[in-house]
Amino acid sequence: MVDASECGVRVMCRFRPLNQAEVQRGDQYIPKFKGDDTVLITAKPYVFDRVLPPNTTQGQVYDQCAKQIVKDVLGGYNGTIFAYGQTSSGKTHTMEGKLHDPQLMGIIPRIAHDIFDHIYSMDENLEFHIKVSYFEIYLDKIRDLLDVSKTNLAVHEDKNRVPYVKGCTERFVSSPEEVMDVIDEGKANRHVAVTNMNEHSSRSHSIFLINIKQENIETEKKLSGKLYLVDLAGSEKVSKTGAEGAVLDEAKNINKSLSALGNVISALAEGTKTHVPYRDSKMTRILQDSLGGNCRTTIIICCSPSVYNEAETKSTLMFGQRAKTIKNTVCVNLELTAEEWKKKYEKEKEKSKSLKSVIQRLEAELERWRRGEDVPEDEQLSAKDQKSAEPYDNTPTIDNLPPAGGGVSVCGEERRKYEEDIGDLYKQLDDKDDEINHHSQLAEKLKEQMIDQEELLASTRRDYEKIQEELCRLQMENELAKEEVKEVLQALEELAVNYDQKSQKVEEEEQANLQLSEELQHKTALLLAAQRELSQMQEINGLQRKRAVEVLNLLLRDLSDIGAIIYTSDVKAAASSETNGNGSSMEEEFTVARLYISKMKSEVKSLVNRCKQLESAQADAHRKIQANEKELASCQLLVSQHQAKIRSLTDYMQNLEQRKRQLEESQDALSEELAELQAQGKRHELSGEATVDLSKDRGDDIKKSLDEQLESHREAHQKQLSRLRDEVKEKQRMLDELTDLNQGLLLEQERLMADFSKLKEKEQEKDTKLQKLTQLNEEQETAREELKGLEETVAKELQTLHNLRKLFVQDLTARVKKSAELDCEEGLSNVAQKQKISFLENNLEQLTKVHKQLVRDNADLRCELPKLEKRLRVTAERVKALENALKEAKENAMRDRKRYQQEVDRIKEAVRAKNMARRGFSAQIGELLPAFWEFGSKEVAPNLTGSAPQPNPSGRVTPPRRPRSVVPSEPGRSAPKLNSHTGEVLGGFDGFSFSKTVASSFFKILFCRLKTTLRMPTTSPALLLLWHQQEASSLFSGSFFFFFLL
Repeated sequence: MVDASECGVRVMCRFRPLNQAEVQRGDQYIPKFKGDDTVLITAKPYVFDRVLPPNTTQGQVYDQCAKQIVKDVLGGYNGTIFAYGQTSSGKTHTMEGKLHDPQLMGIIPRIAHDIFDHIYSMDENLEFHIKVSYFEIYLDKIRDLLDVSKTNLAVHEDKNRVPYVKGCTERFVSSPEEVMDVIDEGKANRHVAVTNMNEHSSRSHSIFLINIKQENIETEKKLSGKLYLVDLAGSEKVSKTGAEGAVLDEAKNINKSLSALGNVISALAEGTKTHVPYRDSKMTRILQDSLGGNCRTTIIICCSPSVYNEAETKSTLMFGQRAKTIKNTVCVNLELTAEEWKKKYEKEKEKSKSLKSVIQRLEAELERWRRGEDVPEDEQLSAKDQKSAEPYDNTPTIDNLPPAGGGVSVCGEERRKYEEDIGDLYKQLDDKDDEINHHSQLAEKLKEQMIDQEELLASTRRDYEKIQEELCRLQMENELAKEEVKEVLQALEELAVNYDQKSQKVEEEEQANLQLSEELQHKTALLLAAQRELSQMQEINGLQRKRAVEVLNLLLRDLSDIGAIIYTSDVKAAASSETNGNGSSMEEEFTVARLYISKMKSEVKSLVNRCKQLESAQADAHRKIQANEKELASCQLLVSQHQAKIRSLTDYMQNLEQRKRQLEESQDALSEELAELQAQGKRHELSGEATVDLSKDRGDDIKKSLDEQLESHREAHQKQLSRLRDEVKEKQRMLDELTDLNQGLLLEQERLMADFSKLKEKEQEKDTKLQKLTQLNEEQETAREELKGLEETVAKELQTLHNLRKLFVQDLTARVKKSAELDCEEGLSNVAQKQKISFLENNLEQLTKVHKQLVRDNADLRCELPKLEKRLRVTAERVKALENALKEAKENAMRDRKRYQQEVDRIKEAVRAKNMARRGFSAQIGELLPAFWEFGSKEVAPNLTGSAPQPNPSGRVTPPRRPRSVVPSEPGRSAPKLNSHTGEVLGGFDGFSFSKTVASSFFKILFCRLKTTLRMPTTSPALLLLWHQQEASSLFSGSFFFFFLL
């Protein structure tokens, strides 16, 4: 820097016009203007550098107040412009105005354009670097307006003891448009509220800082200047503004900071106080260099012209008058080159030599005076000689030299100690500010975490309410299903009554079939054998069912064990301990860091256990997928079986069609034979009329009997045809039902495939989560190792710092003792000692910087730890929620399946009991065919031997074919006749097939109704009807039987 010069604070006074509210109230206009620098309030004059009346435009305000300061800043000086006044007095309008209106824009946007206009007109060899910052002081906390996450910034001092805001965002700008963009961004984040006096009242002090550095490329001359543009919040009277709640708290803080500013102005104006309370407020701390320091300062006091605000206006004018007396010492911020530093060193060296010679002459003269000698005037050192010996004007004279002697050294020593103590206290205060800033940021993060937890709790409550509603809905559906089951059971009873009536009718018709008694007796024996085989099959089925139940129980037990194994404990965040005390704060912080490290170790162990549990859960999922694949294969096999049955039924229908055609052909043949017989009868009648008259009566009888026989044959033939058509319709219906069942099985197969794909997707999701947890575990291990290394490094640095401090204190104490004992002749050796002391101080300052850097790194790591803990906790909770949901879904599925199984078993047992009760007296129906019905095919030969159960490819046992029933013949009844050439049965059918057909239709209807009511899946237990036709049975000998299959 170059030599300093004294400069006063410029104070400008601006009055705004009366606003609408004041005009409506009829307030008196009190100021009277006298010249350009004086204003009269109640006849009392107030003089300022410039008084701006209400009709002054924004451009005139800028020209009078701020235009010159732009040139000063570009010339290397520091500058400050701030507006002061009560609320709604026009401060923000003066500083900002309407930012993008050329007529109404304020000082800040005009300065932004004016700076670049000056730069464009300056020498081309100059290179400029312009940085801007924008922050506000809200509730005595510094808040960055360009980065809202920085909420409580600290004020520090640089190496020249100039205050600055640490950590504030700085933006490089290269045009006025970029500056305006920064201003718009910051203004959008400012705190503004509505009061009774102002609709857009600023609730914070805003500071817009422009830092300009310039360098001459040819001469390497470097200049720097800072310009503070401050828009202070207005002082408020709560009775006028009507502030309440948060606005009232803001008003308290605004008045407090403005009061601190007034105290600083008062202390500087008096000039007698040794202490200026800059540290009472962060605003005065930032503006310390602007008030009594190295800065050209302009204060714009804004006043209201209304008599309603007369007291506040007078207070503002008094503030301006006090501020006008402040003197700043300004100098150009010049960075000297090496050559200039060398020249300055030579000048200072010459100055030191001349001062030393003056000191020696004065000490010699003083010694002579002390010895009592009378020193002549010509030998005395006059003031002119002193000035001639002084190379500069600020060389100390006799008047301002401190008196020599022991008392002088004592006072200097005490003053030096006081200054060191004050410096240490300021340093501790800065450290405390850093600590408070860190704790406030930590508190903000904890508040955000608390808000996240509250949101998570609210979402959990909403999910719980949805689950409760779903549960109520399911309970209502369950009640409705129960009512439908009751209706089905009532319908079942009605159908049973109808079935009883039809069975009675069948019993009455069975009395006409006594002629088939012998054959039916034989068939009864075969039927008993088949029933024994059926009982064996039922026993085998029961064993298989028990085995399936055991396997299901084992599977449920395994699933419960797996659910007990899968359990993760919540990761609890470690409680951070607050640091107390002055000397031991660093050690306590490192203790907290060690605690964090130990807790991270335990969390990493729990994470490893969690990974193992997830791997076991993945294995369980693989096993379930394999089981589902097996179930899918069994369903596919069942579908293939039903398809084979459909094909066999189709073949049987074709056989029936062929038999129908054969019957029609036999009918035509019989019709032809009947015609021939009638013709023969006529010929016999014609030939026997002449010869046999006596046999006429006998021939009439024979003809009548033949007609009756033919009529009976015709009726029997018609009945047989109608019965065949009924059977064909029944077979077609059964074929349609089996087709529907096949389609249901195909749908079930598709559903199983969809479930299989869902399980695959869940498995993949669990794999990805396992990979994420593994990666997080690795990151935790890496962070733990880094913390270990950092802890060791910090411990070593602290130990080294303590050792250096001890050595420095010891060396400094020894040198102070020695310097107190030395005489004045040892002045040259004192210079070397001062150089050594300055060297040690520089080393101490460097070590202190390293120590602060280590502390900041440790604080950053402590800030990162809660984030990692939160991520780990959220991941663990998500995994636990997924496991609980999977477990609940499995439990619900098992409960539903058990409930459906019990309901179906109950219905199955009831139907089976009724069926067994009626099977004993089910009627058998048969009909005797005429002797002239003959069938030439051997395919209808009866097979009375029966067969054993045959296993199918799926491993299930197919029940044996049921043989025809044989009933012993009764007296007076003829058995069915056989063809003497082929041994085929000429007539007859199994009457039991009729009753079982009715039963099969009845139970098929029941099964469909239950399936719809209970919403059973296709694989649920169902009533299956199996129809068996003996391979070589006659046309009418067939049998049906049905059973329940799980």
